[in-house]
Amino acid sequence: MYLNCHSYYSLRYGTLSLEQLVSEASKNDVRAMALTDINNTTGTLDFIAECRLKGIKPLAGIEFRNTSGRLLYIAIACNNKGFHEMNEFLTRHNLENAPLPDRPPAFSNSFIIFPFKQTFSYALRENEFVGIKPADINRLHVSDLKYKQARLLALLPVTFADDQHFLLHKHLRAIDKNTLLSKINAESLASPNERFLPTDFMKIIYEDYPEIIRNTERMTENCMIDIDFGTVKNKLTFSGSRYDDRLLLEKLAMEGLEYRYGKNNAEALKRVKHELEVIDRLGFSAYFLITWDIIRYSMSRGFYHVGRGSGANSIVAYCLKITDVDPIELNLYFERFINPKRTSPPDFDIDYSWKDRDDVLDYIFKRYGNQHTALLGTISTFHDRSIFRELGKVYGLPKEDIDRLVDEPGAALNRNEITGQIEEIGALLIDFPNIRSIHAGGVLISEEPITCYTALDMPPKGFQTTQFDMYVAEMAGFEKLDILSQRGIGHINECVDIIRANRGVKIEIHQVDKFKKDQLVNERLNQGEAIGCFYIESPAMRGLLKKLRCRDYPALVAASSIIRPGVAKSGMMKEYIRRFHHPDQFTYLHPVMEEHLKETFGVMVFQEDVIKICHHFAGLDLADADILRRAMAGRFRSKKEFERIRDRFFANCRTRNYSEELITEVWRQVASFAGYAFSKAHSASYAVESYQSLYLKTYFPLEFMVAVINNFGGFYRTWVYVNEARRCGANINLPCVNQSTYKTCIYGKDIYIGLVHIANLEQKTAETIVYEREKHGHYQSLEDFIRRVPAETGELVTLIRLNAFRFTGKTKKQLLWEAHMLNGQPKSKPLMPRLFEEESHEFALPQLEQSQLEDAYDETELLGFPVTISAFDMLETSFRGNIFARDLLNYKNKKIKILGNLVTIKYVQTIKGEWMHFGCFIDMYGEFFDSVHFPDSLKKYPFRGTGIYLILGKVVEEFGFPSIEVEKMAKMPFKKDPRY
Repeated sequence: MYLNCHSYYSLRYGTLSLEQLVSEASKNDVRAMALTDINNTTGTLDFIAECRLKGIKPLAGIEFRNTSGRLLYIAIACNNKGFHEMNEFLTRHNLENAPLPDRPPAFSNSFIIFPFKQTFSYALRENEFVGIKPADINRLHVSDLKYKQARLLALLPVTFADDQHFLLHKHLRAIDKNTLLSKINAESLASPNERFLPTDFMKIIYEDYPEIIRNTERMTENCMIDIDFGTVKNKLTFSGSRYDDRLLLEKLAMEGLEYRYGKNNAEALKRVKHELEVIDRLGFSAYFLITWDIIRYSMSRGFYHVGRGSGANSIVAYCLKITDVDPIELNLYFERFINPKRTSPPDFDIDYSWKDRDDVLDYIFKRYGNQHTALLGTISTFHDRSIFRELGKVYGLPKEDIDRLVDEPGAALNRNEITGQIEEIGALLIDFPNIRSIHAGGVLISEEPITCYTALDMPPKGFQTTQFDMYVAEMAGFEKLDILSQRGIGHINECVDIIRANRGVKIEIHQVDKFKKDQLVNERLNQGEAIGCFYIESPAMRGLLKKLRCRDYPALVAASSIIRPGVAKSGMMKEYIRRFHHPDQFTYLHPVMEEHLKETFGVMVFQEDVIKICHHFAGLDLADADILRRAMAGRFRSKKEFERIRDRFFANCRTRNYSEELITEVWRQVASFAGYAFSKAHSASYAVESYQSLYLKTYFPLEFMVAVINNFGGFYRTWVYVNEARRCGANINLPCVNQSTYKTCIYGKDIYIGLVHIANLEQKTAETIVYEREKHGHYQSLEDFIRRVPAETGELVTLIRLNAFRFTGKTKKQLLWEAHMLNGQPKSKPLMPRLFEEESHEFALPQLEQSQLEDAYDETELLGFPVTISAFDMLETSFRGNIFARDLLNYKNKKIKILGNLVTIKYVQTIKGEWMHFGCFIDMYGEFFDSVHFPDSLKKYPFRGTGIYLILGKVVEEFGFPSIEVEKMAKMPFKKDPRY
């Protein structure tokens, strides 16, 4: 009877989660109902599953509204084909950004319900009806439609469960309309009566029109939606048949086996054959081949990739060049992730440079067809501060009040009736769907058209995207392939190109075995010399490398996982370091730990370690272990399932007569991994990329730092990488119109900062400067530049202030005078060289003063950092101290004073809820040092933004790594700009 139910996936309109909606229906003895969210089918598959649990017949539908929010019609699928055609109809309009028509096309397998109005200008088709709401009954008495009862249905919308939900609905509508709550009118709201009604009450409403009830019941009986959640929805074959897929995969794997291991590696051959048998038996050959096909394409285009994910446990993936992780070298077991109880293939995450990813995605869509390919969607929710900001606006609060509500929720000024209402509604909005968005990298490639399961959106990214998220996709039987964008890959790829151009050396970047064995590379690893290197450049990671004396690949693999928040927060990172240095001074919690975790000193470091302990220590079976693995990776949303596994863990341990203390401690370590742990294969993939970065930095440091600067998005800001380039021996040059390119470039040891870094210089102008120079030669003078490049006066002034015309031999102030004189003259058509050069006019000006300090202020304003002098040279004080980063270990447990330029701050909350900070600084020689700021010190001497600080504190040392426990700290003032 209920053909028009909304969930909270009717974004900024609906108020009920799918669980709440179905639960309310069950309480009211509803036997069948249709989910008809507004212009989407995001929740349909979840709705079907939830209805099955409650014994309710689910119907699938969509409520179509135009851009102004006016209800056009409701579609109800007769069957799965109807669901497909509804999704196709909505998808077509979404992809074309076309308005929905007032009347839909003639659907073959769907019913259409129009809202009631007095007259219709067209005859209703066989599948079209008019919906009569309770509020329409009186108007029906005087309408011609009362004589056409065969075309009428009972329309009982459901949007709320109670009055509180209606209040929430009003707030959502105000947020959606971006208006004040007081200005929301009735036309923008659903009726407060849109709730489930007692069955007897419905019969009373329609007692004068019993045929309406019969029509509605008949439609409900005739409609059926049935999704099989137990079957794989991915593309089932690559070549057209499973048999041919098996043969092709075997051929490719054997060719790759020889490439990776040579001709006579019996161990590798045995494992490849075993894996191929398992892959074929479980029907995963197509998944491996499709991934191989994507890699093959990207390699043919010269794109560099990193393959990771649990699929990196596979030797077949290694042989197919999907990954560069040798599973035999690291003792990775395929069965940990593909076992008889697992129904989904291992996941592959393929990282590309941010510049190449869209090209790869374009290939996937064209290769496998738009009907069968889509990016995976995600649902952005209301959370934390955004809730207060949105609600503050609809109540008309001033910005300063909203800021205070967000930043100081407990402040006395926030205690009033309005803020109380905001907090009450805000509590209901937590994790409420807000907008549909795009998953970071998930791609679905399906056997049946994607629209058999969902409608598609067309976000600005330009690739069609599912309306459901990864959790629904996995429940439905899809396995996503992650095609991700990563800055680290960009700088590796670009560095290889820069080395070829600057030194004439061709680097084979996939020779990872060579890099792992390189003594100098491993020494740099041990020293934590990793600024710019993927995943290992952060202060915490560089500190860990030094503490672990990390000097080989297996140690880096472990470090890549130990640094994750779960291990660190549980205290096991520190324990791991202690056990590493003192392997004879600890006791294993239990013999099982020693048997299975000896390699990691009894500490669970990887996902595999957790699975082993849960299986061997607690007796969990592999199916539960797989659920636990997915929960640890953040890919499983059922808290009930996680709680079930926890209860079974404790119960199994008690039957084995373990002490409560032991059980609790082991589970504490297991639970600390939730959402954070890496698989060993994943860590190994990261370590491979780290080694590639480290090799390039070790032997080609200047080219490497240029590539890092050009790819942005590293851990640090640009000035830190410029400092590192200088530290590695580069001569850093300001932008020059005759030398610089759009991005930063290098000639020998001279690095020229790219035009892209200049504030207030338009991209078009910067590109024109380079294009014109390359086409017609160097600029001969300022006048020549002005004639050839159509730059605005402000842009010209910017370039002069950065001394980008220093080749002229004139001072900046002379050039500024000249620019204002010349820029007032009419210009010839840009980019057209003169046939005959005229002698330029020279202006005689008095000698004008210019100081290095003025230059530094210009550079700081326009680039973000000084270049010609150090930031330390800008200080008012002449004090530089006599203790620097390189000296710290000589002052262990002693108080020192040291100057440092602030690089970054890490914020950590203590168990008591107080904040402590970890600082990272650079001294006047460009060397890094770290600081620790405990809550008491931080309250008295807080950070006050970027700049140079004088620090007083005690030098402490942990496993050979020094840091400073700060007692006092003061930000040091710079000299004033002499021009102001």
